[in-house]
Amino acid sequence: MLRVVSVIGDSETSDKGEIKFAEKLGTMLAERGYVILTGGRGGVMEAVCKGAKQAGGITVAILPSADKAEANPYVDIPIPTGLGWARNQIVVLGGDVIIAIGGRSGTLSEIAYAWMYNKPIIAVPRFGGWSMLLGGKKVDDRRKDKIFVANTVEEVIKKVEEIFSVLNNF
Repeated sequence: MLRVVSVIGDSETSDKGEIKFAEKLGTMLAERGYVILTGGRGGVMEAVCKGAKQAGGITVAILPSADKAEANPYVDIPIPTGLGWARNQIVVLGGDVIIAIGGRSGTLSEIAYAWMYNKPIIAVPRFGGWSMLLGGKKVDDRRKDKIFVANTVEEVIKKVEEIFSVLNNF
């Protein structure tokens, strides 16, 4: 079975370090055979898709509009929803693991959905946003675990592989 990693983060970032991080992450995830699922637009989503495509990976986008053309150029499978921000729930439900990089209010909603649906969440706090504010914490008391924290691409990959090794045992 294909393993799907949802990557969430700021769609409008201009932070070159954040873009480079997301692109490298996409490459390393694709090299390990993971399918990349995002909201399909710009910023972190575009960068992770670009990195995945450079490594021959598969990218899927859950788009807020009803227009496939809204997808960034590195998306293989654009899924238009016409749901606006409500599509964030689908981005989370489609992934086996959720990786949050930085992020503003859209990312916050995805982190909350991931928490409620008991999805493992890895936060990259070094770019600020909700990943920094919630990394290492609980969103509320409905779960016993905390949001994992990873500061480098290598740490993210290691945590993803640990999570999938546990998931494979169930």
